Amino acid sequence: MTRKQRLVLCYPVDPRHRQQIAAVSPDIEVVDAGQEGVAEALLEADLFCGHAKVPVPWDEVVAAGRLQWIQSSAAGLDHCLVPSVIDSEIPVTSASGLFANQVAEQTLTLLLGLVRDLPASLRQQQERSFDRHPTGDLFGRTVGIVGLGGNGRRVAEVLAPLVGRIIATDMFPIDRPECVDALWPADQLDRLLGQADVVVLCIPLNTQTDGLIGAAALATMRPGALLINVARGQVVVESELIEALRSGHLGGAGLDVTQVEPLPVESPLWSLPRVIITPHIGAQSARRVDDTTDFYCENLTRWLAGRPLLNLVDKRLGFPRRSAAQS
Repeated sequence: MTRKQRLVLCYPVDPRHRQQIAAVSPDIEVVDAGQEGVAEALLEADLFCGHAKVPVPWDEVVAAGRLQWIQSSAAGLDHCLVPSVIDSEIPVTSASGLFANQVAEQTLTLLLGLVRDLPASLRQQQERSFDRHPTGDLFGRTVGIVGLGGNGRRVAEVLAPLVGRIIATDMFPIDRPECVDALWPADQLDRLLGQADVVVLCIPLNTQTDGLIGAAALATMRPGALLINVARGQVVVESELIEALRSGHLGGAGLDVTQVEPLPVESPLWSLPRVIITPHIGAQSARRVDDTTDFYCENLTRWLAGRPLLNLVDKRLGFPRRSAAQS
């Protein structure tokens, strides 16, 4: 009798989601490990779908030679792209672009909140103070998007009717959308920073982007510019961001992600007047688990049929090349 393939899940599924996945094939055994059981369950997994937020013995998992495929339930892959996984033959697929609408909404929320100075208005609301104060303008401004993957492209589409110009950089500056006025290679970051009134970070976290936005990059940004980070907190050197905000060189920052999560209570970011912090909710949605499960079932069907997988990751780059992404 042929052994069933053991599929380990680690994202917040309900029984109906497990049943939906199990219905793809009678040859799959679905195990909902959760965060508390994922580290142990992965040692005996053939397939994995999820996002482990606890330490996982990836070296042991790879050495065991049983795991055949990793499907991340997130766009970010720093939770699983460790050297042993990168060097292995295990394919990795991501949820890149699956929640682009939500990330674009979060970007717009943070950006408009800063432009219209909602932090000051919310403080006044708590004080029951009706005191009108000047705000900024978004119309006519130049927005620079760092990373024009699935999320970055959707951010550009949403912002295009509201701003004067959109410029972008990307590691693969091809297929420029009509809503983007200029698309440059990643090594033209300084060019973008020097021209943008608003800089939106949509890049993955990898060895090339870790700490990319530090003192030098921040100093290159235009005085009074706004920084929006809906990527990964480690892309920004937080201590140097704080200094740029305190000095007044930056006009504000909207942060859905921080270098350490949860953001420590002692962080100065909490009390800086022109900062909006949200708790990494950019990809949250009422349909997030449903959409993740639908996407995974499609990819699982492809896997079992030997067809090309959606969002196949170039493990050296840390994200899918555009040709491998979801169409």
